[in-house]
Amino acid sequence: MALLLSLILAICTGPGLLESSYRVQLVRGPHRCEGRVEVEQKGKWGTVCDDGWNLKNVDVVCRELGCGAAKGTPSGYVYKPLAEENQDIFIQEVKCNGMEDTLAQCEIDNQNHWSCTHREDAGASCEHPFELKLEGGDSHCSGRLVVLHKGVWGSVCDDGWGKKENQVVCKQLGCGNPLSPPLNAKKHFGSGVGQIWLDDVRCSGREKSLEQCRHRFWGYHDCTHKEDVAVICLVPKTVRLADGPGRCIGRVEVKHQNQWGTVCKASWNLQAAKVVCRQLGCGRATLTQRCCSRAMQGQGPIWLSQVSCSGKELTLQDCPSRPWGMNNCTHDEDTWVQCEGNAYNHRA
Repeated sequence: MALLLSLILAICTGPGLLESSYRVQLVRGPHRCEGRVEVEQKGKWGTVCDDGWNLKNVDVVCRELGCGAAKGTPSGYVYKPLAEENQDIFIQEVKCNGMEDTLAQCEIDNQNHWSCTHREDAGASCEHPFELKLEGGDSHCSGRLVVLHKGVWGSVCDDGWGKKENQVVCKQLGCGNPLSPPLNAKKHFGSGVGQIWLDDVRCSGREKSLEQCRHRFWGYHDCTHKEDVAVICLVPKTVRLADGPGRCIGRVEVKHQNQWGTVCKASWNLQAAKVVCRQLGCGRATLTQRCCSRAMQGQGPIWLSQVSCSGKELTLQDCPSRPWGMNNCTHDEDTWVQCEGNAYNHRA
């Protein structure tokens, strides 16, 4: 009888449902709602193979983590540092219908994970429940502060806003230190329209995100858009034009893992050059071509390939591309860009 009950339980729980202690997390991403997928079993964290991984699975992960809507299914290989070689791969394949509350409720194959390697780890990208950005500036590190709530972007009132609040915003955006004391948005970037979401924000300066700071209830305020907050931070130097006669002409290089590397010409176009020139504060792109003589070619890693920009992105890193370092290019295919001017841009 005991054996019969065990068989019935195995059939009813499906192929490989995880233990009740199971948890899921996203690691090495820019925030808790994006990164490489990891699951916990018996106190150990392991990865998920990307066999059959799709947006329905990511829907469930986002729901379980309390994040926003699913945005994409990036390879877990994108998020560095990579998983250790000895870290377990707990799940071979997941099949969700997209309506489950947790990944553990999906059909799970965790029997054949030895056929995967960590190059096949699954990743997930969800909307962050507390997104913010700076609008109207010359880079993603300056402008009028707006935050996303319930799918609507709204401004932040400057009541009580100070240096510590500036520090938290700059840190959350991946920018350098604040360049100035708190600024009035209307004077520098124009006043906002529509919703005012936050007022009386108070930060200690140690928070990693503005959502961790104290503030009034969402939408409660006694402000007008004449009091919108503006922030200017140092722009991290993550792209440059090297070995040219000036800072606005040269071989395109990007910084990754604290090392400069080149960009392959494969799929590169004028739209991508426009993004680079804008990011550098160098005005309009006037020329993009395969790089130069052998003496002026790059020597380090080739970080990016198959870069596909619309031309509207704020940084080159915002453009879709192959995972960092994954390409079959040589330095004969390094990219060269020329911009029209030397417009001023803040740098870290």
